[in-house]
Amino acid sequence: MGNCCLKPADNLSTTIKLSNPPAALDSNFIMPAFKKPSTCLINNAKVVHAERTTNGGGGGGGGGGAGKEEVAISGKIITPNLKMYSFVELKSATRNFRPDTILGEGGFGRVFKGWVDDKTLAPSKVGIGIAVAVKKSNADSLQGLKEWQAEVKFLGKFSHPNLVKLIGYCWEEKQFLLVYEYMQKGSLENHLFRKEGAETLSWDTRLKIVIGAARGLAFLHTTEKQVIYRDFKAANILLDGDYNAKLSDFGLAKLGPANGNSHVTTGVVGTYGYAAPEYMASGHLYVKSDVYGFGVVLLEILTGLRVLDLNRPNGEQNLVDWAKPLLPDKKKLRKLMDPRLEGEYPTKAAFEIAQLVLQCLMPDPKTRPSIEQVLESLEKINTIKKEPRECNATHSQQHRRHPQRSPLHVKKTGSGTVIGSNAHHSPINRSY
Repeated sequence: MGNCCLKPADNLSTTIKLSNPPAALDSNFIMPAFKKPSTCLINNAKVVHAERTTNGGGGGGGGGGAGKEEVAISGKIITPNLKMYSFVELKSATRNFRPDTILGEGGFGRVFKGWVDDKTLAPSKVGIGIAVAVKKSNADSLQGLKEWQAEVKFLGKFSHPNLVKLIGYCWEEKQFLLVYEYMQKGSLENHLFRKEGAETLSWDTRLKIVIGAARGLAFLHTTEKQVIYRDFKAANILLDGDYNAKLSDFGLAKLGPANGNSHVTTGVVGTYGYAAPEYMASGHLYVKSDVYGFGVVLLEILTGLRVLDLNRPNGEQNLVDWAKPLLPDKKKLRKLMDPRLEGEYPTKAAFEIAQLVLQCLMPDPKTRPSIEQVLESLEKINTIKKEPRECNATHSQQHRRHPQRSPLHVKKTGSGTVIGSNAHHSPINRSY
């Protein structure tokens, strides 16, 4: 039981996820019984159908939680108010989990698109009500029970604009399901690495995304009982229709150290490349272990490259090891920048983010900045705009790179959709 199982994360051969078999249930967690009245206890808070009132007050739609329960970064700790679904209801919402409703797949299981009534949250027909994402555990998933419990435990009580909203859940026999808000633009991973699956993100949009993700992480780190996210990566940052970032997949989240301790000691789980070195080496998990993962994602956003890619040349397969020596040099940094940006970014801002990456990736967690300090730095960097000479240079480069073409060279379908390298395909959500 003490050995870790090696499993691929997000179906990528270059990214390995380590996960322990599920442990016994938390003593405060009582599983719902579907033959009894539709209430259950999660961490001593009453959970009922979404249309009913919960113990301890709390507003509708994820509101409530005032006074002592309010925390920093515009988030709240709320009385859980989740809808408890039956398996039959979720089969109806997803049209019997049809293959064409699949949004993505991870270590926990598959994610399906479904529809529910916008008021009662009951299953509805396609296109009526609101779209939701339904995560269904694999029958043979070792992660299922433990991660399902963690998601309900944390997302059920947190309300924050940069955390994905958990709407409801289901547990019947060996079936574990979770129902979330639907995120139209999929994951950050899609946009950075799946070149045929999503449009290129502009510099401003990339900054908007990382600032949003930093706000979500800062909220977790500043709650009354600190929460360590433990799996910060591009696949777990989901984007709504306006590219607002929301953290998803809380299956590995863990309460932070208490009683003056600097860390918690736990089995090593997470994703290679993003997990902090001190955690990988010793199982010592610090709040700032999350900051290391944040630094890795910042580096991926700068370069447009995965943290691990065995298809790159020797010496470049591990992005962190390859890029760190180059980040302090402005000329070398320019060569590292994502070419899809086509120079459309302020070089001063890019350099400052590169230096912030180096701080986040410090080997000793004590020397890393807090996520609140990272957020403050990013918000200042976001005010830096391109200088006039940079704008002129970029325009000149683009003119040489993309000479004027005849309209006859652009193919279109009868509906006007461009065919070829400029065509866009619908992205797939990889993670919730």
